[in-house]
Amino acid sequence: MPAQLISGTALSQQIRAELSQRTAALTNLGVTPALAVILVGDDPASAVYVRNKVKACAEHGLRSVLEQYESNLSEDALLARIRSLNDDLSVHGILVQMPLPAHINPQRVIETIATAKDVDGYSVRSAGELLAGLPGFRPCTPYGCMKLIESTGVSLKGKHAVVIGRSNTVGKPMALLLLQANATVTVCHSATPDLGHFTRQADVVVAAVGRRNTLTREMVKPGAIVIDVGMNRDDHGKLCGDVAFDEVREVAGWITPVPGGVGPMTITMLLANTVESAERVAN
Repeated sequence: MPAQLISGTALSQQIRAELSQRTAALTNLGVTPALAVILVGDDPASAVYVRNKVKACAEHGLRSVLEQYESNLSEDALLARIRSLNDDLSVHGILVQMPLPAHINPQRVIETIATAKDVDGYSVRSAGELLAGLPGFRPCTPYGCMKLIESTGVSLKGKHAVVIGRSNTVGKPMALLLLQANATVTVCHSATPDLGHFTRQADVVVAAVGRRNTLTREMVKPGAIVIDVGMNRDDHGKLCGDVAFDEVREVAGWITPVPGGVGPMTITMLLANTVESAERVAN
């Protein structure tokens, strides 16, 4: 029997409906959740991502503060603006769209954002809070992956989870979130020999390496949950993930499609972090 699809589109709509209710409750208290989004330069893909984030805010009662700057904006000027937003009590989350122009150090920018407003969860302080199991903002993509896994109703306690990828934005925080859910976690990557040796033992596989067909049918344990974070193009230009979807679907128990899986969850969890930040202020 083919795997059950885990629809990120459907789950995202459900979570966003709940966020709209939380936002309305905050507004009644005189607090409107607000996300400041900064875009530097004219990268077309970045412009689309920013537009989608601003649109999502408007649809669910959040206020967005969009600031767009020319690519020659100095690093000092950008950092000064971030510090100003840190001090703005009406702003609950700050996001600087990546990538930035080459003359601006992205890590310095991320570290300038106040931890209480780091709704992307990318700063060293946020990463440390996640590592220590302290309350903080989880990076949006792995946070969304956890919600997708939770939606299956399968408990992660005692399960073996394999994460393919070790990036700071997805792979590493994904592993930590799975550990917090009491899974036994193995992290694999581009230098792992015999990747299938590990994935065939996994009850859960999260593929986040950025290379199509990384996970194939013979590498998957029957009935496993497969979460595909990849965003690639096949030989015909069609969007695809890191998983050989058609063949893996015949073995797995649950699987996310691309598109329509992890993608819709990322912006949703950004909204969730922003609302949570506003709730902390209100409380």
